Parts: sequence; structure tokens; C-alpha cells
Amino acid sequence: MQRLNTSTVSEFVLVGLSDAPQVRFLLFVLFLIIYLATMAGNITILVAIRTDTHLHNPMYFFLGNLSLLDLLCPTVTVPKMLEALLFENKVISFTGCMLQLFFLIDAVGTEIFLLAVMAYDRYVAICHPLQYMNVMSMRLCAHLAIATWVVGFCNSLLHSTLIFTLSFCDSNKVDQYYCDIPPVLALSCSPTYSRELVTLIVAGVLGSSAFVVTLISYICILLAILCMTSAESRHKALSTCGAHLTVVTLFYGTTICTYVRPSSTYSPGQDRIVSMLYGILTPLLNPIIYSLRNKEVKCALGRVISQ
Repeated sequence: MQRLNTSTVSEFVLVGLSDAPQVRFLLFVLFLIIYLATMAGNITILVAIRTDTHLHNPMYFFLGNLSLLDLLCPTVTVPKMLEALLFENKVISFTGCMLQLFFLIDAVGTEIFLLAVMAYDRYVAICHPLQYMNVMSMRLCAHLAIATWVVGFCNSLLHSTLIFTLSFCDSNKVDQYYCDIPPVLALSCSPTYSRELVTLIVAGVLGSSAFVVTLISYICILLAILCMTSAESRHKALSTCGAHLTVVTLFYGTTICTYVRPSSTYSPGQDRIVSMLYGILTPLLNPIIYSLRNKEVKCALGRVISQ
């Protein structure tokens, strides 16, 4: 029976951004500010949703789950990156690398399904407004939210198991500022074709399913908006889904560029930039996008800040 860990590598070295000593401190300050702003923005959104009764409805329930994911995703990667930039401690243990990759894929996968659920929620709200509260009951919302977290967990568990049962017996330098699927796969001295194939198939099936739900929901929303006779109604409908559509476009674009391709096309420099978009900037931008385009959220945030 094959052992779960045939690796002779006990630790990895995260090369990433810390190989530029001349700008290391500036990068540390920049990413520390971004990280703190991300934490503050998403925690404020969560507090507003929790304390303001005007936001106790399905749309903001799912937005709260999105804010939790936006707290988790950068917390998995950024603190270690800040440590490497400030103290030049680039070493991460084998177990630490495995856990980092697991929680990152968990957060990314869960967010993909959550965005699909949020798209369906907007579809019901715009296309079937009279039945909205009956269809999107809090019981159903809770079940949908739990399902997204469970599927994201199982998806991450599969990917992590496939990768970390490989052998790592030569180089241990991860050409990224955190442990991710493409750079870790590139270090394995075992054949990776079958693992890559399974990873691509699973990611393709699950990701495309979520994407199809999102796409169909927005096609129906667009058709419903085009059928509206009132300009005010069209503007209101667009404003309720505009923020979500912006987040979906940004998130899908960056994650597809990173994960939906074979490791033979892995480009360290390009992937560092793309990974920053969905791993650092997207969690920062999400609360800004939702607060700027939503009057209810802006009013709730104003009440929270004033208190």
C-alpha cells in the first residue's frame, strides 16, 4: 500500500516577492496596509449585517458569507508573506505548506459556489419579486450556504490529497509567495499527469457548473430588465445586481487564468500578479464595491461607524 507521504522534503522555501531586497520593506508596508484595510472593510460589513435589521434578508446573508471568505483568503497567505518580507524567513514546513494550500483552495472553491448562489438569489429577486421571500426562505439560504462550504471543503480535500501524496525529493523552492497548486506541482519528482488530469476534470466540472448557474441567472436577469418599461425600474434592477456582477467578473477572470490550465504553462512572474488580484485585491475591493453601489449598505455602514 502506498504511503500517504513519500516526500524526502521536510520544508519548502517561498521565493515569491521576498527575492527583491531593494524594495522588500516598501512591499511589506504596502501589503500590510492592504491586509489591514481588507480586514477592517470586511469586518465592518459583517458588523453592519449583524446589527442592522434592514440588512436581515437573503442577499445580505450571502454577502456576510462572502465577507467571511474575504477574511479567510488573505489571512491564509498574507501573514507568511509579510514575515518573509520583514524578516527574510522564507521557510515553511511541509505541513504548513499543505495547510496553506488546503485553506486557500477551500476559500477559492467555496467562493465560486457562493457567487453562483448569489446570482440565483438576484435572479429570483428581479425575475420573481412577488415570490422572493417565499422562495428564498432563511431555511433554504442556510442550506445553500452550508452546501457551498461543504462542497468547497471536499473539493479542497481532494486537491490537497492528490498533490501532497506525490514525492518531493529535489528542489524545495516554491516560486510563489505562498503554496499553491501550480508551483507545488512543478516541484514534484513523481509523474504528475494523472493528478493534473483529475484536478482539471474536477475543477472543470465543479467550476463550470457554478459558472453555468451564474451565467443563466444573469441572462434571465438581463432579459427581464430589457422587458421593463420603466427606466426607474431598470435602474433599480441593475443597481441590485451590478455590484455582484462586478465581483463575479473579477473573481472568475483571475481564478480561471490561474487554475484552469496544465502546469506546463505555469509562468511564475505572471502567476504572481494574477494571484495578487484574487488573493489580495479582490477581498479588499469586494466590500468597497458593495458599499459604493448599495444605498442600504452605505446607510448601515454609516450607522455602524457613527456608533
